[in-house]
Amino acid sequence: MAAGGLSLPQLLAAEEAQKIGSSHKSVINIFLPGGPPHIDMFDMKPEAPSEIRGEFSPIRSNVPGMEFCELFPKLARCADKFAIIRSLADSEGRHDPHQCMTGRRKAGGGVVPPGGWPNFGAYSSKLQGSLPDVPANVSLMYPSKGGNWGDPYGGGFMGYPHAPMNLVDKDPMAKVKNLSLEGMSLDRLEDRSRLRESLQQFQGATEALGESSGLDVFHRKALNILTGSKLTDALDLSREDPKVVARYGVNDPVYTYDGPPKMIRNFLVARRLVEAGARVVSLNFSRWDWHGTADLFNFKRAREDFPMLDQGLSALLTDLHERGLDQDVAVVVWGEFGRTPKINKLQSRDHWPRASFALMAGGGMNTGQVIGATSKDGGEPTERPVKFQEVFATLYHCLGIDPTQTTVTDNTGRPHYLVDSGIKPIRELVG
Repeated sequence: MAAGGLSLPQLLAAEEAQKIGSSHKSVINIFLPGGPPHIDMFDMKPEAPSEIRGEFSPIRSNVPGMEFCELFPKLARCADKFAIIRSLADSEGRHDPHQCMTGRRKAGGGVVPPGGWPNFGAYSSKLQGSLPDVPANVSLMYPSKGGNWGDPYGGGFMGYPHAPMNLVDKDPMAKVKNLSLEGMSLDRLEDRSRLRESLQQFQGATEALGESSGLDVFHRKALNILTGSKLTDALDLSREDPKVVARYGVNDPVYTYDGPPKMIRNFLVARRLVEAGARVVSLNFSRWDWHGTADLFNFKRAREDFPMLDQGLSALLTDLHERGLDQDVAVVVWGEFGRTPKINKLQSRDHWPRASFALMAGGGMNTGQVIGATSKDGGEPTERPVKFQEVFATLYHCLGIDPTQTTVTDNTGRPHYLVDSGIKPIRELVG
């Protein structure tokens, strides 16, 4: 599979050399690129003036006192299954998934090790390893022209073997030819016959290459992953109960301006991947940069995207509970920053790094609660400010990794902790 420089044989060789284990906890990282409007979603201000509170009203959830936007009725019925952090406070403020993929600022965050900071799934890949048929760290991030919103970031100072394997085509509707499975993209994987045909073509071509160039054992193991049943079956939604698939909604594979498409069934693909053995799955959904032009204005786009997110996310959380995976699979949903309290002349909210939200679920966390609070206009945290790295420390904890004690060494021999000194998992969630 083509994957941002990832060499699957290298990954397998590294695992073999390290003799690493196979205990299994997982994280699904759902990135909403462009800056989702926290005030209109999960931190509403109904008592504020109209230029702040916006067009929507809050509704009650199944958790007393936990209210959020009326366009999330399905999430309201399962609010006991997640927690909302309303006081995420240290966004770098740039259009870039770097902070939501690595936990680190891209600039001004101290000394960066040679090779850069890794995608957080690289730590799990390095420390915990992959299961035999499924890479530990995978990506369902669609590339985009704006905001670098499709970059899950790579292995950083740990190198290509631990970078996320990318499992999506550039264009969900296009036939792509590369060293991945020819013609294979997530929407087309529902066609089982085409999947098998692609696998057979890829296997035949690789076996022919092996006869001429003497592929080593790790290339053959890589071939087994690509042509084995676990990974391909996880990607093949035709193997899922149609009633379950329908719960998640219907994909909209059209790119919106310069953002990723609305591939809502990737939430289901992510669940199937962690069930198959992936440890970290990163994915992006739609484009949330809703300002600047009249046809992108905030409340129009909210009426389009909020219901899709409501359906797909509630389906994922319910699915995990029904399958008994809620203790083993953690979920985080967030964007790179929030939105301004005051609505601009185009009925939109501008960029606002001083306050944003994160929704967290599963992983054995304490859910059905709200953490933190913001000012009356939603502009500043007033209670329990939370850092991006605290979210990652919590996710590492859910993976079974102690972020305060564990280190990974870079190529210069310097050890690095997974988070900065003094950062700990969020006590309200895992204390």
